[in-house]
Amino acid sequence: MSVFRYKGSKVWTMDFLFHGQRIRESTGTRSKTLALKIEDKRRRALEEGAAGIRKRQQPLLLSVAADDWLKLKKATLAPRSVKIEQANLAHLLPELGRKLICDIEAADVARYQQKRIDEKASPKTVNLEVGTLRAILKRSGQWARLQPEVSMLPTRDDVGRAITADEETALLQACSQSRSRSLVPFVTLAIETGARYGTIRTLEWGNVDFENRCLKWGKDKTAAGTGRIVPLSQRAVAALSFWATHFPNRKPEHYVFPSERYGAGGDEFSPKAYHVDTSKPIGSIKEAWEAARLRAARILKGETEETEENTETEPKEPIAPLACRFHDLRHTAVSRMLNNGVPIAKVAKIVGWSKSTMVLMAARYGHFSLNDLRDAVEGISGSKIEAGSPVFSPVSEQSPEAKRPN
Repeated sequence: MSVFRYKGSKVWTMDFLFHGQRIRESTGTRSKTLALKIEDKRRRALEEGAAGIRKRQQPLLLSVAADDWLKLKKATLAPRSVKIEQANLAHLLPELGRKLICDIEAADVARYQQKRIDEKASPKTVNLEVGTLRAILKRSGQWARLQPEVSMLPTRDDVGRAITADEETALLQACSQSRSRSLVPFVTLAIETGARYGTIRTLEWGNVDFENRCLKWGKDKTAAGTGRIVPLSQRAVAALSFWATHFPNRKPEHYVFPSERYGAGGDEFSPKAYHVDTSKPIGSIKEAWEAARLRAARILKGETEETEENTETEPKEPIAPLACRFHDLRHTAVSRMLNNGVPIAKVAKIVGWSKSTMVLMAARYGHFSLNDLRDAVEGISGSKIEAGSPVFSPVSEQSPEAKRPN
């Protein structure tokens, strides 16, 4: 064993041979006695590793292991993903956080899954939480013993729908009656492009090209969707062009849908926008969207303000909002493109699907009526049969015996 100091240095360096290789590393200390002990420990660790002797890890509580795991992952995860993992741990740790990771069994995971389902959590949410637990246990080498007995909950792939033309008309009419002036162009752009809510929310004017009738989306949920350039339909161009007139001094870095607040004033109590900050994207349209869904349902039932005034004395029957999530607008755009014969590859390019998932996504997002499918099978023969005309030659009413030759 030997330690030495480089010329002009006060820190000792260890220097020894191990399996024919020279190990020369700084001990990080000025004390020769401590440097010799550090060298001895380093040599012993190398010898144990070569002999296959591994130091046994001290068992950790899941709460401690989760904290270590999250600190390690923060460097590679997006900020939104970090928040998702923190939300998952907020549910996991109260139930399993005080258990040693070596004591967690498949039965504990099954009980956790059932408890979350009883709390009305969706199967997809529970699977995400168990996925976080799996990642923590994998890092500690504990997942392999649980994996054969742990099953993820079945999830539905048919959630989502395409709205009809009548529902779309009622929805846009309802949006036009909202105090939120951004709701109509926001919803119109969602229908016409099939973009996600967050992608539209963070769109900047510098990415809108009116001359070439296209725009470039910013960061999206997937790598395939981020930065994609998509053309705009005439209705989308008209909606954005009208919306642009509200911001004559807009700059490329300004958000298309900026943060603003809404109120109402004047003798007619007309809606007004104030506190407009074009340097920040709109916070949320949830309140305005939910009100528009309810208003759209009333429009579809033929109820107007006049009819409401005439029935003030009569008890009003509660009405359910239009069954349409904001994400259903994306389902609507995809379904219409597929139904119009647009190739899946083009649809994938427009809505930002990766090549590896576009067929699966098309199956999930494509919603077709029976008439749509009927037109598809009629296309197999190459031409449509006129109504009332026989497909085959008329069958004679004469019995087979009468037709038999003598």
